[in-house]
Amino acid sequence: MLYYVIGKSGSGKTQYLVDEATKEKEKDVNNVAFVTTEDDRTRILNHKVRVINAKSYNINCIGQLRGFIAGILARDYDIGKIYVDGAYEIADINKDNLEKLTDGLMKLSEYAKSDIYLSLDWSKEDIPESIKAEIIEVN
Repeated sequence: MLYYVIGKSGSGKTQYLVDEATKEKEKDVNNVAFVTTEDDRTRILNHKVRVINAKSYNINCIGQLRGFIAGILARDYDIGKIYVDGAYEIADINKDNLEKLTDGLMKLSEYAKSDIYLSLDWSKEDIPESIKAEIIEVN
């Protein structure tokens, strides 16, 4: 399943993702990947969570972001969840390309049987009604 974690800047989206990744890894059922744009996440996450700094890979569009996530899933078939913090800092995500990104990630999630969480600095009103992803609003 695909989840968009949304809220204003400073609303707690990163902490939500960190908490969820930590809880998931404590279950020790599947591998967990945490994609970020800041290296300091390694200090606040369970050491068994694989942390990847996306800025190191020069991703700049939604196609590259989808391919990047696909590569992570292809490398490790045991990944149960991928958390992408600050997806808006990794690629230019806007109302015009959100549906295309959503469709691509939904197909990828279904194929890999892995949940994907992306955080966006958006409000619920910013998400078009056509989007089929689950929305988690953080206040």
